[in-house]
Amino acid sequence: MNPAFVPPAQPRAASPLQPIGVFDSGVGGLSVLRALRAALPHERFVYLADSANAPYGERGDAYVSARVHAIAHYLRECQHVKALVVACNTATAAAIHEMRSMHPDLPLVGLEPAVKPAIALTRTGHVGVIGTRGTLGSAKFRRLLASLADQAHFVLQPCDGLAHAIERSVVQPPDAAAESSGTGALCARYIHAMPAFGKAPGQIDTLVLGCTHYIFAAHELRALLGPDVRFVEAGAPVARQTGKLLEAAGLLHPPPGGAGSGQAAQEKDACADALPMRLLSTGPAHALQAAAQRWLDFPASCCETVCVP
Repeated sequence: MNPAFVPPAQPRAASPLQPIGVFDSGVGGLSVLRALRAALPHERFVYLADSANAPYGERGDAYVSARVHAIAHYLRECQHVKALVVACNTATAAAIHEMRSMHPDLPLVGLEPAVKPAIALTRTGHVGVIGTRGTLGSAKFRRLLASLADQAHFVLQPCDGLAHAIERSVVQPPDAAAESSGTGALCARYIHAMPAFGKAPGQIDTLVLGCTHYIFAAHELRALLGPDVRFVEAGAPVARQTGKLLEAAGLLHPPPGGAGSGQAAQEKDACADALPMRLLSTGPAHALQAAAQRWLDFPASCCETVCVP
């Protein structure tokens, strides 16, 4: 038997008052969490950063798949999530199909680089895509591009080390974070390796941020590309899809005062003291704490370290 195999959780009846699970290899998925909270303000969330095993984008599919299954098992069994958002392009590419077959009862949303929305935005027909090597080289992403090949010209640029640099930047003072972590230098290296950006025919006018971390380097990217290049990321589409799945399953959290009577009201009373947000890390929690405070204005008390073997 594969020692990395985690048996699927046994199906159980879910409640609208249970939290939504969200996970990434590190702090990048906070960009998706931000979009989820904006779209679903009444929901509770449990966010898990697998920081002890980051970055996923430079690891093999087998390793990433094993981590995805272990984290899903933990979030279901220990955090009792009613739905799961895989807030990581690399993890989605490596394991989403297996996840759907192993957890058929669980509303499950994965990520993919937002190339479809980019097609609707581009005017030159030239779209740049930056992402991890694991995402851009995956069979899942290549199939997606092949299905859209006649709709735009795509330029792919793997950005080795950029997600890790953004992780490091969160523990630096904001005015020195990009320089001290190397984020700015890496952004410049990869943008300069791509063809020209701009509004002229043949130039790239739309850039897909194909890793959840990259939106947190938007300032550095904007300084390199100017105001005319459009950035596209996946947070808002993922939030909309999550809401649709929860509504279809009857699992949307009721608004305040809307739990009704009987069992629903009893469950609401039982959950009255539950935290609306929990932020968990498999590594030291300081990076997640700093990122949550800087980017989401969450208190450090929301964060804790957990073990997910």
